[in-house]
Amino acid sequence: MRVVGLVVVVGWTAFWRYWARCRLLDEAGGRVRWSRAVRVRMVLVVVVIALVRLGVVQPGAFRHESLRTGPWEAVAGLVLLAHGLGFAVWARVHIGRNWGTPMTQKTEPELVTSGPYRLVRNPIYSGIIVAGVGTAVALNWLWLIIVALPASYFIYSAIVEERYLAEQFPEAYPGLQALDPDVPPVYLPSRRRPD
Repeated sequence: MRVVGLVVVVGWTAFWRYWARCRLLDEAGGRVRWSRAVRVRMVLVVVVIALVRLGVVQPGAFRHESLRTGPWEAVAGLVLLAHGLGFAVWARVHIGRNWGTPMTQKTEPELVTSGPYRLVRNPIYSGIIVAGVGTAVALNWLWLIIVALPASYFIYSAIVEERYLAEQFPEAYPGLQALDPDVPPVYLPSRRRPD
């Protein structure tokens, strides 16, 4: 299981290093409503601290044998991890300079509807959530508690961003909402847009 843990750490480290590099290279052009973004992030930090202080999440609990997954679950989890991170990176590369941190409002936004955005409206969030679930399946079921926190943040961010996109693209965006799934990382070919 040490190898599985190492693969998970290397995968996430490579992903976040790539993400930080991309952010440094091309985040210009967006503005964040810091009050809302900071409030949401602070709530998540308070929840994590509360979970630790209340004893719900204990540092040693993630090593508890009864919650560890078996070898087949580890393989399935690593597949989910690789798929999720790959999907998020594909979406990030595809959106290019139109990308911004969650809840960023671009001054001149473009509505991207191709590539992974053709399959799901929020492929970056979906990919990260799938990778997080994969981490839990590969290592320890207790990680699902940790995955729930960023997942709730991404779902909230998607709701805020949808309102903004509906305002910016009143003709095109409502039609996309009807066709594509949102944050849940499911791919429904029957609902895909025609070319």
